[in-house]
Amino acid sequence: MFNPSREQVRRFFCDAWKKHLERLPLVGAEVTAADLAVRHPEYHALLADSAGAVEQEWAPEAGQMNPFLHLSLHLAIHEQISIDQPPGIRAAFDSLRSRMDPHDAEHVLLECLGETIWRAQREGGPMDALAYVDAVRRKASLL
Repeated sequence: MFNPSREQVRRFFCDAWKKHLERLPLVGAEVTAADLAVRHPEYHALLADSAGAVEQEWAPEAGQMNPFLHLSLHLAIHEQISIDQPPGIRAAFDSLRSRMDPHDAEHVLLECLGETIWRAQREGGPMDALAYVDAVRRKASLL
């Protein structure tokens, strides 16, 4: 399994953004990464400064969301939906997407995924995929 370092993840997003700006060919996950960056203009300056991006810290205690964590969760959600893994996530996303903008629907999944990952880390166990899909379904039914 591929387990990139923090620096590799940050450079990946910065490189994809640079290639996008320079209209160079994007390959594989770079296509999705650049598309995600386009939809997050608040990150453009950060992505354009790869040296600074690698060094910068974000403190959750101060209410700061790490932009690379945010983009990485988006990337994970795109992969999950494309292969319907965990099973049912595509249908749950489609239910949300029928009620809201696709990007806003991704943010609902992102929130549920982040909560599921946090719970798994706190409990020291694996991610509960069923709980994740159920959380998305509940959110979809409330809208």
